[in-house]
Amino acid sequence: MRSGPLSSALTEPLTDPAPETGAESVRWNLADLYADEADLDADLARAESDAAALAAAHRGRVAGLDAAGVAALYDALGEIHDRAGRAATYAYLWWSTDTEDAARGALLQRVREATNRIGQAVVFAGVEWAGMDEARAHALTADPALARHRHHLEVATKARRHVLSEPEEKILSEKAVTGWSAWNRLFDETLGAKRFSVRGEALPLALASAKLHAPDRSLRRDAADAITAGLADLERPLAFVFNTILADKASNDRLRGYDAWDADRHEANETDARQVDALVAAVTGRYALVQRFYALKARLLGLDGADGGPGMQDYDRYAPLGESGRSVPWAEARATVTAAYRGFLPEFGDVVERFFAEGWIDAPAVPGKQGGAYSHGAVPSAHPYILLNYTGRLRDVQTLAHELGHGVHQFLARGQGVFHADTPLTTAETASVFGEMLTFQHVMATLDDPAERLALLVEKIDDSMATVFRQVTMNRFEDRIHTHRRDRGELTAGDFADHWIATQTAMYGDAVTLTEGYRRWWSYIPHFVHTPGYVYAYAFGELLVLALYARFVQEGPAFAARYRDLLAAGGSDWPDALVGRLGVDLRDAAFWDGGLDAIEALVAQAEALADEVAAGEAGAPTGDGAA
Repeated sequence: MRSGPLSSALTEPLTDPAPETGAESVRWNLADLYADEADLDADLARAESDAAALAAAHRGRVAGLDAAGVAALYDALGEIHDRAGRAATYAYLWWSTDTEDAARGALLQRVREATNRIGQAVVFAGVEWAGMDEARAHALTADPALARHRHHLEVATKARRHVLSEPEEKILSEKAVTGWSAWNRLFDETLGAKRFSVRGEALPLALASAKLHAPDRSLRRDAADAITAGLADLERPLAFVFNTILADKASNDRLRGYDAWDADRHEANETDARQVDALVAAVTGRYALVQRFYALKARLLGLDGADGGPGMQDYDRYAPLGESGRSVPWAEARATVTAAYRGFLPEFGDVVERFFAEGWIDAPAVPGKQGGAYSHGAVPSAHPYILLNYTGRLRDVQTLAHELGHGVHQFLARGQGVFHADTPLTTAETASVFGEMLTFQHVMATLDDPAERLALLVEKIDDSMATVFRQVTMNRFEDRIHTHRRDRGELTAGDFADHWIATQTAMYGDAVTLTEGYRRWWSYIPHFVHTPGYVYAYAFGELLVLALYARFVQEGPAFAARYRDLLAAGGSDWPDALVGRLGVDLRDAAFWDGGLDAIEALVAQAEALADEVAAGEAGAPTGDGAA
């Protein structure tokens, strides 16, 4: 079922809150999904009835179907998944905006149980396809009658050895509702209900984290201390949630015959360990670039220890250059991002405007709301929805651009149908990061002052460091904790902290001092719980986008049309085949070095701009007019 969000921007702190941005009243309109709960119940009932009828007609007969028969079966499955997925989308979105409301939680659980029953009723189709003679499966897939389902069935055939019997699949599905899914909800609701006391003000995590972007260093330090104290209060339950998720995944992997903790993620991402290992090796091999950038930023912030004071600390990483606390009104953010997308391709601007005009965005940061940001693709018969926690900083504008990239991608890919509208997580981040790049370049082109250009460029590099390098360090953390749980048993909170600090220190080196409190910051990151193994997809997407953007600069408008076709293709083919149409070879291990070289060029540009700004300040006239 397409019931979960395509999450993003969840692993980085949000921005410093600013009052009255204009986003306070920007709430999404879920009536596009359902006008009332009775309609939702009717959809679930019909999906459950249709699933039972389909099973009665086809269970035990899939291997004997011809191509037209398989196509008809999957057409019917698609309609069931779309109907049930619409209900699941509504329940999840409604709950996301107030995770503390018991009624919303109850509806979410009820819908999850219903969609689970529906999934169990039709699980026979996948099980019987997996059990079919492989040569026959390939022959059927090649038949033109199955063209609209071809890639989905190709992927299913490739994964066939990890599919269990129908009774076993039903048991795993049944237990997931009270297992993995329940622990995910507990994690979200625990953090959603927690308040962090920053200078006497009790704040949800999103708003407490926002203060890490404040110009005032003492406020950043106080916010970091408050987050650490709050996470310390939750240390035992969060460590238990993590351990349970790790054990649950290890159990499922053993049952399905996966030989590594991340093998199922690679399979779902339609990639392989060789390609991911090449990405990880390339990124970890360039950690010196991270240290070079933070040394520059420390110098620009006056935190390089030149005055005898402490150097850059972990709570300084997101500090803005200068003392500006300017809030970006929602209307300005809307205009900026829309113009950036429209400047690339008018159709993109039209789609983006629909998100604003038709109530597809929920923007304000309010108590009880799920933190971070995501774009939920919903189902092909509906449209995507975007959740933000907008607080008015430039970083929030980039987050808006990021999620709208997902939204445009999901909107254009709806025509591929329920089985091909989604993409693997690796390429799912392409459109979002490309949207950020479009917005960054659009804003950069409006700035003439070198100091302003430097501030924006440093913020962009901050994002690249987080998207590429920090995500890979978190992948290394995941590798350690999954391996530890399988080889040595349950982890203590101290074990989690040791693995966290070891992998983070490898990246930051001596450029950033990681405080004792930072040892607890592994525990709030939702991707580790929601989607184990996900995080390398951010680095994959960022480096891919740098290659695609370079082609756009070279080719101009002709590229934009081909890029639009890439997004509209959704997940209808293998990722390397889809991006290969744009001249990018994901199978080339050296490909990743090109993206990392582009990030290094941005750092060099920032260093040159910093020298230009310093020279300008040194030559500026004094108060009496002297040079």
